[in-house]
Amino acid sequence: MQYRTLAHTAVSAIGLGAMPLSIEHRPDETRAIATVHAALDAGVTLVDTADSYHWHAGEAGHNELLIARALARYGGDTSRVLVATKGGRGRPGDGSWTVTATPAHLKRAAEASAKRLGVDAIGLYQLHKPDPTVPWAESVGALRELRDAGTIRAAGLSNVTTAQIRQAHQILGDGLVSVQNQYSPAVRDNEPELRLSEQLGLAFLPWSPLGGISRSSLDGPSGHTSVGTAFHRVAAERGVSPQRIALAWLLARSPAMIPVPGASRPATITDSAGAVELTLDPQELAELEDVLPS
Repeated sequence: MQYRTLAHTAVSAIGLGAMPLSIEHRPDETRAIATVHAALDAGVTLVDTADSYHWHAGEAGHNELLIARALARYGGDTSRVLVATKGGRGRPGDGSWTVTATPAHLKRAAEASAKRLGVDAIGLYQLHKPDPTVPWAESVGALRELRDAGTIRAAGLSNVTTAQIRQAHQILGDGLVSVQNQYSPAVRDNEPELRLSEQLGLAFLPWSPLGGISRSSLDGPSGHTSVGTAFHRVAAERGVSPQRIALAWLLARSPAMIPVPGASRPATITDSAGAVELTLDPQELAELEDVLPS
């Protein structure tokens, strides 16, 4: 496994996006825990979760509790594993997502997440999405208060603009360590946020990093997946999966990039972790600059 810097520590260059283990179409607990264990066996030391990763109403924290159980049951050393969670979103149980990023809510949510994860302080706590009804400085200020209180060790942002990143950096200083925006072969319009993250020394965790290559767990069984792209052609030449090529491409995009692909079965995360062993040559990288077909 290769490592990159996040939250002032070294984590695996590929993380595990744990959302598919708890939302719609989730696997049973035996397979879910086996998936987490396969990630750890492959050298993954970053697990990305959120209090809103659940399916039904009344299940808030389902994914956090699952990750805590999986780590507790693992037979190996988990002391280097960084569990990054998020707060500020909710799921009423009808498939929709809500946004609530008031300071009071974020403080309650962080304390509840720490309890579910069984930790004294959350290694990385990310504001899941800006709340249009709350001044941005107030939401970010809550993250600073959580860090000052020792509830969290470091803060991150998700679904943000460059202006929001800059303002948050002014408020949090070195307490801000990461940005998690959508970025994938099919979705590249967060390039400015990626480059700003580089400049500020922040890790960039692309969500849905396999967009255009694999169906997102939120798309449903009939979700669209592209075929015949440059990623598929390079994968065939290399004798590996298109998903592994996509992750290797992401790693080559920036030293700040730490993809957290979702997985709901052991074989998937094992394959994803193998992307760190793949170095794409300049010709391949040039070919992969092609825009994916719609």
